[in-house]
Amino acid sequence: MTAAAVGLSHSPLIGKNDPAPDVLARVNQAVDKARAFVHAYDPELVVLYAPDHYNGFFYKEMPPFCLATEAHAVGDFGSRAGALSVDTAAAKALAQGVLDAGVDLTISSRMTVDHGFAQPLEVLFGGIDRVPVVPVFINGVATPLGPVSRVRALGTALGRAAAGLDKRVLFLASGGLSHDPPVPVLDGAPPRVADALIEGHPPTPEQRAKGEERVVQAGRDYAAGSTAMIPINPVWDNRLLDHLERGELTEFDSWTVEGMAKEGGGSAHEVRTWIAAYASLAAASGSYEMNSRFYEAIPAWIAGFAVTTAKGQ
Repeated sequence: MTAAAVGLSHSPLIGKNDPAPDVLARVNQAVDKARAFVHAYDPELVVLYAPDHYNGFFYKEMPPFCLATEAHAVGDFGSRAGALSVDTAAAKALAQGVLDAGVDLTISSRMTVDHGFAQPLEVLFGGIDRVPVVPVFINGVATPLGPVSRVRALGTALGRAAAGLDKRVLFLASGGLSHDPPVPVLDGAPPRVADALIEGHPPTPEQRAKGEERVVQAGRDYAAGSTAMIPINPVWDNRLLDHLERGELTEFDSWTVEGMAKEGGGSAHEVRTWIAAYASLAAASGSYEMNSRFYEAIPAWIAGFAVTTAKGQ
C-alpha cells in the first residue's frame, strides 16, 4: 500500500466571520494546494480523525475514541447533512486490527458526526459522500481526557492495520490548533445544560440556530478583543507542527492535559486528531515527508488554523 496524510483545521465560523481578504486568500491558496495534493494522490480510502462538539457523543457514554462502521452528519453550521460513504468492510478490518494490537476501541454501527467530520470532506472532496471513508472520533472536549500517548498508540495501531489493506490510504486530521471557543462544560453547568450534555437531546431547529448565533457572536467578540477567551498561541501551534514535520511523535507523550489546555485553550485537544493521523502515516509507511505546511492565527475563526500535507516514503 501507499499512504499519505492531510491535516486541515476546521471552524464553524468559516463563511460567517471571515478574516481580512489577504488572510482569506492565503488560507484559500493553502487549501487549494491540499486539494491538488489529494487529487493527485487519488486515495482509495480516507481514514478521517475528527472530534465532536456535543452533537454525536455525550456524557451518558463518552469514549476516548470510537470507530464507525456507519455514520451520518447532522448538518450543523451550514455543513452538509446525510450519510457518509463509510467503507464498512475496511472499517471492520481496521477495528479488529486496532483491538488485536491491544488498543481499546469503541465501535459505532450508527455514528452521528458534525461539522468536524463534514467540513474536511466537503472542502477536499466536494461532499460528504464522494470518497470511501472510515470515520474515527477522538474526544477533544469532554473531560476527563486520557494521556496523549494513548492517542498516538491508536494512530500507530490503525496505521499498521491499514498497511494490510492493499489500498492507497489517506489519513485525514480535522481540528483547530490552539483555540478556546465557548464550548459548554459539564462541571457546574445548570441542570438543563447538564442534562443536555449527558443525555444528548437533539435541539430543535430554533435552539440550534440560537446556539450557532452565540458562537458566531463569540467569534466577532474575539476578533474585536472583547473577550476573556484564551488567546491563540502561534508559538505552541508551531511547536506542534515542528514535531509533526520532523516525525518527532514520541515528544507528544510528555504533553499533559492541563498543560495543553493552559497553552492552547480549552479546545486545543483537537490536535489529538493530528497526532493520531501522523502516527498512522508513520506506522503505515515507516517514514514520511511533510511537503506543504501552512499556518495562520485567525481570531475571526477563534482558531490557530493550519493545513499540512505529507506522503509516506
